[in-house]
Formats: sequence, structure tokens, C-alpha cells
Amino acid sequence: MSGVPAPHYRAAVDLFLRSWTALRTAVAELPDEDFEQPSGCTGWLVRDLVCHLIIDAQDVLITLVTPAEAEPTVDAVTYWNVENQPPTGEDPLDALTVRLAAAYEDPYLLRFHLDDVGSAAGRAAELADPRARVSTRDEILTVADYLSAYVLEWTLHHLDLTAHLPDAPEPPAEGLARSRAMLEEIADAAFPASFTDKDALLIGTGRRAPTDAERAALGELAPKLPLVLG
Repeated sequence: MSGVPAPHYRAAVDLFLRSWTALRTAVAELPDEDFEQPSGCTGWLVRDLVCHLIIDAQDVLITLVTPAEAEPTVDAVTYWNVENQPPTGEDPLDALTVRLAAAYEDPYLLRFHLDDVGSAAGRAAELADPRARVSTRDEILTVADYLSAYVLEWTLHHLDLTAHLPDAPEPPAEGLARSRAMLEEIADAAFPASFTDKDALLIGTGRRAPTDAERAALGELAPKLPLVLG
């Protein structure tokens, strides 16, 4: 493909990079003791979540070097599989992540590995043609759509990282807004305007239960929740 990428393609890459950089920076600045704090992911400490981010970064690298020629089968929204049951932390892959994280022992090693692999994933995203097609999870999508899907991934995991760490920086506002918009597309319904982007994401994905007033405001959307993305 030749020529300059269309602005919306470039915007997808830029937001991916901002969201990913913000998340990696937040991890890099955590004191050692925070790695033993609970995260927003059921059954995972912060160290387990950081280990998962390393695996995510590896997935990004693998996908960006797995080209496809056929027409896309999904986009940034339909990429996600949706379930209605929140994770219990007992899934074998989740348990494997916990064991892998424990094997690092020193938080420095987790920080180092995330910075190493995460930086490479960021560079690969920046260098990739956003209009090219790639294959992952037996689906085909453009690089731009794949990176846009990961804006939602990074934003939710940034909220998971800071769930019990009030002093840690939150995700970029533009990442929160875009993630809310994608979640609304997935739900095929808008969250109440009174909800902040953060609250829409936390409640929408089952990371926090709505208050009685919030549940009333959700109306017909309430029975659809939580949207568990995988």
C-alpha cells in the first residue's frame, strides 16, 4: 500500500501509543510494595496484572508480523468476544499468569521485562502500515482496527492497575473517552450522560457494581451488564 495513511488511521495508532505509554509509565513508577497490592482483576495482584501486560505486548508483536491478504472479518468493536459472567480468577490461564508473575520474584524484573517488550511493541505499532491486514485469534482485521481494540485493553487494565492505588496516575482522558465509545458500540446502547467515562467502563465491564441510583439511570441497559470482554 502506498501513499500517506488517512488521518483516522493515524489517529488510531497515535491513541494506541499514548494509552500504552501511559500504562507502561504508570507501572515503571510504582514502588516495589505496590506490586503486592490487589489489582482490579479478580484474583490478581498488581504483579500478576503486570505479567499479563508482558504477555499482551508479546501478542501485539506477534500479530503485527502476521500479515493477511483476505478481507477483514472483524473490526475494533467486533474483535471482542462478549460474555456476561465476570471472571472468577480460577481459569487455568489466569492461574498460569499468577505462577509466572511469582517466578519473577523481584518487581524490578517485571518492570524491566515490560519496558523491554513493551517498548518493542510500541515501536512495531508505530512502524506498521495502519491500513495493512493482520491475523489473530483466527480473525482478520486492519492494523488500525487491531490497535484501536487495544486502546480499550490498555485503558481497562490501566484502571485495573490503579484500582487500589489512589496515588497512581489514571489513563489518558482521550483513551477513556474512546474506550467508552467502543463499549457503547459493543453494548449497542449509550451509558447515561451523568456517568463519567471511568464509571461507564468500570460498571459496564463489571469492575464495580452500580449504586441503586446508577442502576436506575441505566434503565434497559442494566440487564445487559456486565459486558465481560475476551
